[in-house]
Amino acid sequence: MAVNIDYCRCMVTTLPVTDITATACCQPLATEPLAQRDAEQLAGTLKALADPARLRLLSIVAASPDQEACVCDLIEPIGLAQPTVSHHLKVLTEAGFLSRSKRGTWAYYRLQPGALDQVSQLLAP
Repeated sequence: MAVNIDYCRCMVTTLPVTDITATACCQPLATEPLAQRDAEQLAGTLKALADPARLRLLSIVAASPDQEACVCDLIEPIGLAQPTVSHHLKVLTEAGFLSRSKRGTWAYYRLQPGALDQVSQLLAP
């Protein structure tokens, strides 16, 4: 099941990430205590970011033209095998940070608009 960061405290969705529009429904952590379900969902989202390779992949995609990169261009800079890079990209996609499109034999990953902003707003006091 794909959990989109833009819906972090409002709902869980199984729709493809590309079918979801961002909402501003989440309150910063410091404004009220999190419910158990919300804490588990947020922990899953933060866990997707809590890996150096994933952070590097996310930053490379974000810094790429149009905030999009081919998996073929992400393997060498990370220095990991293609299956490992693909696994990390899948985790970031399932967490709602990236979207994936297939073109021929290659997969392209695009930064989801507002996904990183939403995380920073949640952590803001």
